[in-house]
Amino acid sequence: MALTIAVNTRLLIKNKLEGIGWFTYESLKRIVKNHPEHQFIFLFDRPYSEEFIFSSNVTPLQIGLPARHPFLFYLWFEWAVSAALKKVNADLFLSPDGYLSLRTKVPQLPVMHDLNFEHYPNDLPFLMSNYYRYYFPKFAQKAARIATVSEASKSDISNLYHIDKNKIDVVYNGASEWFKPISEEEKNSTRNQYTQGKPYFLYVGSLHPRKNLSNLLKAYDVFRKQSESNTQLLIVGEKYYWTGEMEQTYNSMQYKNEVHFTGRLFEEKLGKVMASALALVYVSYFEGFGIPMVEAMNAEVPVLASNVSCMPEIAGEAAHFINPFDIQHIADGLKEMDKNELLRSNLIEKGKIQRQKFSWDKTAEKLWNSIEKTV
Repeated sequence: MALTIAVNTRLLIKNKLEGIGWFTYESLKRIVKNHPEHQFIFLFDRPYSEEFIFSSNVTPLQIGLPARHPFLFYLWFEWAVSAALKKVNADLFLSPDGYLSLRTKVPQLPVMHDLNFEHYPNDLPFLMSNYYRYYFPKFAQKAARIATVSEASKSDISNLYHIDKNKIDVVYNGASEWFKPISEEEKNSTRNQYTQGKPYFLYVGSLHPRKNLSNLLKAYDVFRKQSESNTQLLIVGEKYYWTGEMEQTYNSMQYKNEVHFTGRLFEEKLGKVMASALALVYVSYFEGFGIPMVEAMNAEVPVLASNVSCMPEIAGEAAHFINPFDIQHIADGLKEMDKNELLRSNLIEKGKIQRQKFSWDKTAEKLWNSIEKTV
């Protein structure tokens, strides 16, 4: 039976794809092409780019106002989306960012990536945090099924929202094709561009409190004071949630001139920056998945990661783990990654095995399986 599947595509914004945006892009691009017998209605909250209309069975529909604020979230999902689902006679509403419409009777499948706002509500602006904590339990109860990106998140959703685990499907993320090893010449060129030719630890992600940037900066200072190293710290990401604490930590650093901020980087440029790193440093205290860890494995770069949340599940044996709440422990991890070439080599080899669990093709396949269970 041919289905009409409406999809929340509000995070498909040209040149502004981030974690959930990439999940949406990579999984939908494959699903619509793999299932030409079905019709997909992409619901946008602003003018859309043609690059996101992946095939002829996709119909774009711009509805409502741009939903970028809790009040506008409510208006868009409860009124604009609800009306659109009725208008197109949708058989299913797929929402890759987890938000649902409580007003519609159409079966709904959210992808709830993580519940960071339940564990660390103060890391988000007040209204945003309150919106998530009020509505997401309701979305979980309303959903016909739920997809999420790790076993850790599955357990979290089940425990916090009292959802039967049989109703939750794990759909791992993948990593894009521009994350791959590069030549020594390209590595040298990249290091010359960003760190005056010096080796560097790399952080990739939004500069959000749960990413633990303050402790990373403090630990980097400790590492430099306790070693003879000249390894730099390169931070890739927008200062969207850059807090006063992060600013104060950075300004008080002895080695702040050895810390380099690139802002957001895209595609091939980000791939080269990743492949040229001495190690990826991923010391978040809460994650749903942690895509940069898989990107590092694909680029054959060793990973230093937190020993909490989903990180041990996703990194497996392909990371050196530290306690993200212990600054000295992070500093010791940096020192170990910096000096221990055998450790780095072993982690790279283990990463070649671990990365085989994750691909966007597998993501699309598992998300489609979840869709089929829902309808």
